[in-house]
Amino acid sequence: MNLLNVSFVLIRHGQTDANRDGRVAGCIEATLTEVGRDGARQLVGWGWPKDIALFASPQQRARETARLGFPDHEPILLEGIRERNWGEYEGRPVSEIRSRAATPEQGEAWAEVIDRVARSIVQAQQLAAGRLPVLVAHSGVIRAARELTGHQAWGEAPANTTPYLFSPGPDGWSHAELARQDRALMA
Repeated sequence: MNLLNVSFVLIRHGQTDANRDGRVAGCIEATLTEVGRDGARQLVGWGWPKDIALFASPQQRARETARLGFPDHEPILLEGIRERNWGEYEGRPVSEIRSRAATPEQGEAWAEVIDRVARSIVQAQQLAAGRLPVLVAHSGVIRAARELTGHQAWGEAPANTTPYLFSPGPDGWSHAELARQDRALMA
């Protein structure tokens, strides 16, 4: 499935107890730490465009980040931007994952993740109706979006509570980690 030629922002939820402890929390309902809550609250001061459409994963850590970071918006929950089901690795140290591209026993295949994330981003692009889609999700969703836009999925993990702007252009998609001063990029 191809994404629409509409820019969107992805934000990984705030730091969780699992992130802090180096554990896999795909389907597990990890809890935001105080660092994670503070990071989410700092999103308020980013100077977002007036017209955004807010979306969030149904998982608690993403919903809480959206609530704290965008207190004037009610997020639309999108099932397809939940974190990957890591099967046998759930709750275990991240260092035990042998290959992110392989399908974990009792887990979700990477191709399935790519497919559901693509459908959900397109759904958000459509529902945004001209507003900037801002999706609060998970590391795996941002990795999937990287692959969907022609970039390397693996490599450095996306930072918590950091917006990533994905934009179509004449030479394909670009993606960039945003800083507070990048407001003009989001317009």
